[in-house]
Amino acid sequence: MNIYLLLSIALGGVFGALGRFFISTYINKLLGNYFAYGTLGVNILGSLVIGFLFLYFEQVVSPNLKAMLMTGVLGALTTFSTFSLETLLMASEGEYTKAFINVFLNLSLSLGATFLGFYIFKRVYGI
Repeated sequence: MNIYLLLSIALGGVFGALGRFFISTYINKLLGNYFAYGTLGVNILGSLVIGFLFLYFEQVVSPNLKAMLMTGVLGALTTFSTFSLETLLMASEGEYTKAFINVFLNLSLSLGATFLGFYIFKRVYGI
């Protein structure tokens, strides 16, 4: 295994994890803790960015940069494990409506953001 590839992923993971912490903390501070807004926000952002980068890396291929950004940064930034835990905790506390809304918003808005990332790439690069 290429050591530079592994270091690229690790470095990306540091930035993704820190980004997740700061972005979700800021969103929760801005919108309150009534709902999992921070997790939702980073999931949407990560989906938007991966939609763009997926197409970008079809055009410009740098294996280390691709691994750093997509596996490292976005792997640490997006929080579907946290999303799953928060959803199950809402349901276990009898907050079924909140759990359903959490699932619906995370899936629909994240898929929409990925589509938007594709759209932005195609508009920017005229493809």
